[in-house]
Amino acid sequence: MNDTYNDPTRAQFDAFKDLPRDQPIEMLNLVQFRDLAEYPDDHGHAGKGLTGAQAYQNYGAETGPILEKVGGTIIWRGSFETTLIGPVDEKWDACFIVHYPNSGAFLAMVTDAEYQKAVVHRQAAVLTSRLIRHASTTEGATFG
Repeated sequence: MNDTYNDPTRAQFDAFKDLPRDQPIEMLNLVQFRDLAEYPDDHGHAGKGLTGAQAYQNYGAETGPILEKVGGTIIWRGSFETTLIGPVDEKWDACFIVHYPNSGAFLAMVTDAEYQKAVVHRQAAVLTSRLIRHASTTEGATFG
């Protein structure tokens, strides 16, 4: 992959916050792990040789209760197989969709003090990722 995306830019975060906050949302998560996690030198896991997948498991274990507390839930998880249309160099280790009752719940999660401590695992684990917000819709049983 040519670019790495681990955290939103200020402009991306501001654009997210400017969207309606009172409607349900789904967040598509596509994640590629580092071969070896890159923890800060002063972190307890630094130098332990954890893989990116192991660091991401730590992230999930510590943030799961926070996700539940804000009313979020993983509604779909899949295993990447191949890209039919799109960049062939994008291969994802984790693919899932998280439902939040509203974007305020997502914001409450990412600003939670315990989440802020746990996000170091995500930052250590992730080589690149995509986090794409979607509004819920019930329209259409076909394409288009």
